[in-house]
Amino acid sequence: MIVEDQALMREGLRTLLELEEGVEVVGEASDGVEALERIPRVRPEVMLVDVRMPRMDGIELIERLGREHPEVAAIILTTFDDDDYVFRGLRAGAKGYILKDVPSEELAAAIRKVYRGEAVLDGPITLKVISEIGRLSKGVAPRPGSEVLSEREMEVLRLVASGASNREIARALYITEGTVKNHISSILRKLGFRDRTQAALYAAERGWIEVS
Repeated sequence: MIVEDQALMREGLRTLLELEEGVEVVGEASDGVEALERIPRVRPEVMLVDVRMPRMDGIELIERLGREHPEVAAIILTTFDDDDYVFRGLRAGAKGYILKDVPSEELAAAIRKVYRGEAVLDGPITLKVISEIGRLSKGVAPRPGSEVLSEREMEVLRLVASGASNREIARALYITEGTVKNHISSILRKLGFRDRTQAALYAAERGWIEVS
C-alpha cells in the first residue's frame, strides 16, 4: 500500500512497482487517516509511508500501525534524510527508511526484504544510524537493565546492532538460524520492543555495545 499525499508521486510509484515481479499494489492513501480506514479492506502486508502528510503524518501512522495493525510492516519513503525524522521513524517501528531517489528495482527489493522480516536502510541513512550508535555508546557506562538478558542474548543483540543478518549471527556464534530467531524473539519480549531495529538503538543508547 502506498501512503503519499502527492497524487502524481502515488501514480508514479504504482506504475513502477507493478512492473516488478512479486510486488502487488493493493491500495493507496493520501494521508495516515485514510490509510488506517482502508487497511481492513485492502489488507496490505507492506506499506510505503511518506513522512510529511496532512491530518496524520507518517510517524504517527507508523505508531498507530504498531498498536492497531502490527501485521503491516512500514517503510518510510521520503525526500527527507533529516536526523530527527530518521530516528523518530525507526523508534516508531518503521522497518525501513529509504529516500525517494532510489531506483525502482532497489525499492522493490526493499519491499521483499521487509516482507521477509528484515530491516532496510538507504545508504546515507545507514551512515547516520552507525554514527549515532557510535556517538551514544562512546564513554557511556552500562546502565541497569542488561541483567534481564542472558549472556547469549547479549551476544546476539550486539551482533544485531552491528547490522549482522540472522545467518551471519548464526555463523559467528556457531548456532542455527532458528536458534538466532528464538533468541531475538526472547530479546524483543524482555525489552518490550516490536522489532530488532528498536532493540539495537536501545542497546546503543545504554552503552551495551561496542562500536569501533
